[in-house]
Amino acid sequence: MSVFPTYNRFPLTIESGEGTVVTDQKGREYLDFVSGIAVCNLGHRPPAVEKAIQKQLGKVWHVSNLYEIPGQREAAQLLTGPTDLDYAFFCNSGAEANEAAIKLARKHTGKDKIITFKQSFHGRTFATMSATGQDKIHEGYGQLLPTFEYLPYNDAEAVFELADRGEVAAIMVEVIQGEGGVVEGTELFLKAVEQKCQQIGALLIIDEVQTGIGRTGKPFAYQHFHLDPDIVTSAKGLGSGFPVGAMLGKAELAETFTAGTHGSTFGGSPLASAAVTATLQTIFPEEFLQGVQSKAEYFRKMLERKLSPVASVKEVRGRGLMIGIELDDPAIDYIHKLREKGLLAVLAGPQVIRLLPPLNVTDKEIDQAVTILENVLAFEKAAHK
Repeated sequence: MSVFPTYNRFPLTIESGEGTVVTDQKGREYLDFVSGIAVCNLGHRPPAVEKAIQKQLGKVWHVSNLYEIPGQREAAQLLTGPTDLDYAFFCNSGAEANEAAIKLARKHTGKDKIITFKQSFHGRTFATMSATGQDKIHEGYGQLLPTFEYLPYNDAEAVFELADRGEVAAIMVEVIQGEGGVVEGTELFLKAVEQKCQQIGALLIIDEVQTGIGRTGKPFAYQHFHLDPDIVTSAKGLGSGFPVGAMLGKAELAETFTAGTHGSTFGGSPLASAAVTATLQTIFPEEFLQGVQSKAEYFRKMLERKLSPVASVKEVRGRGLMIGIELDDPAIDYIHKLREKGLLAVLAGPQVIRLLPPLNVTDKEIDQAVTILENVLAFEKAAHK
């Protein structure tokens, strides 16, 4: 063996993909409602993004951030355009974006503590693993960074009661906990987080690594709740499969992240910038986002109509095209059966099926997916009796 066994891989090798459909080595096709875990937001090989990358491949691939990268500025302007944020720092992943956010918050405020939430997920580097509120992510690594504190998610009272002795640099929160089970924050809770930050002089960091770039029908999920974050992190869908992450921040933070304070060898490369620009030019127009909302509403109605009679289904939840189906027993067997029937889905905790179709999925593809889900969930539950 030559690769560390850090993944429990499914017995599937995808050889090609186009749009919502992927094909394995044996020529069998699948509806891909995983999208690389909310990465391929325009499906596989979206023409506009593929064309932009190919064009840049014929020019230059890498020059380093020692030099001006005009495409990076264009990508940053597109990314911050629909927000009240002013600057972007480009890196290579969501974990790196969250690392940058943690560093910036601590350096800007001069404080050490970051408040996060139980069942959160912020990455697997040492700082972002420490920020993550899940024991299973922490196990085996010894003492974590001691400057993180976890509060219960969706508990506004716990936020109101948070004591601060002048040490809290930031509160970091997901609007929807993806890895934590597709659990959406309530408006009361999210507003409490925002108000607490204002009260104690802490920065509000919103982790939009999975929820951003149109996934919920808006550029970023926090915009559904009219929040005013100081920092927003992004990755996954940002480059349509090209590895790229970004941290966005307000103008006053630029005085803290100056030359030499942070950096990334590959962040915002000409290739990454081309992918980001083409992706955002496609997703951020209002007409496209309205289409996402319409598809999401249709998908949700179909799921609720078809799955409500299924005994194993406890709840269908989520926002936009980020949907969780909570079951009354372990979901992994259903994930395998769905794959066998031609639908790819992913877990969000032990009892939740997570569905993350491309944002340009068709109604016909939604209908096909719902039919497979209905048949598998109803049949498998009956078979287990």
